[in-house]
Amino acid sequence: MSKEKNSVTRMELTERVYLESGLSRSKCAEIVDSILALISESLARGEPVKLSSFGTFNILEKTPRVGRNPSSGVEVEIESRRVVSFRASRKTKARVAEGNRQ
Repeated sequence: MSKEKNSVTRMELTERVYLESGLSRSKCAEIVDSILALISESLARGEPVKLSSFGTFNILEKTPRVGRNPSSGVEVEIESRRVVSFRASRKTKARVAEGNRQ
């Protein structure tokens, strides 16, 4: 991934699996889609997803609160909602820190 890009795409994930596995591109696309679907479904059920040596995705329950429109200053009620949070593993944090030194 080049430094100018903002994100890794599903296609790039599929291509990486293809290059490292020797499977067909269509099979690799199925694998990537299956993994992403499993993660999404687990989070939708409120279950945390832990990927060893990478990190953990959790669901947080946000309580309702009063917010403020920054341009007008008008108070707005923000409803309760569920959000996804991610906590990187020590290995991932170390890899990211090493990337900053290059």
